[in-house]
Amino acid sequence: MTESSSPPNHYVLLKVNPTASPQQIRRAYRDLSKLYHPDTTELPPAIATEQFKRLNNAYATLSNPEMRTAYDYSIGISRVAVVQAPSYLNCPASERGKYTKDNAYLDPNDRPLSPGEMFALFILGLTFVGCLVLVVTVGWSKGELVLYAPNEATPAESVMLAVPEAATPEAAPERPMSSPHPPSAAPRLLPQTELSPKII
Repeated sequence: MTESSSPPNHYVLLKVNPTASPQQIRRAYRDLSKLYHPDTTELPPAIATEQFKRLNNAYATLSNPEMRTAYDYSIGISRVAVVQAPSYLNCPASERGKYTKDNAYLDPNDRPLSPGEMFALFILGLTFVGCLVLVVTVGWSKGELVLYAPNEATPAESVMLAVPEAATPEAAPERPMSSPHPPSAAPRLLPQTELSPKII
């Protein structure tokens, strides 16, 4: 195989225009990589490998914006942005909605997620749910989560305010017999730390 004195133009190698969008470059690379890949081609292995290396080099250069700008400068293509009216402005306003926008990063014909990517998203979601379960479990086991309703025997409900004693014993109101404390025992005040239940 004869080697040319200068490497072929990356745009010619990928069969795209120098003004091609990243999507057009990617699409051309996919099509040509199927043609030149050593496992799928009908070309001799040595030629296919060499062409595939050139194709990869061209795609690596043109898919990176900084490398593409430097390459364009080296071959004499100006990348100065020229303000031009979009082509869809040449038609009436009533027909403009029929055309799709040509965005370099959002291609509606882009490929769907591969099974490997779907599996990675599944594992990511499973990890997130597992972390949430771990946080709740550790909080519950350390007693930092209150997951029960307070019952009648909690210390906060058994606190009674001390009523100042009246001058005569007859003036004091009688306690109901269903009180949990015996009538002879005075209600005790609990410290502030016992009154406040643990909250998350």
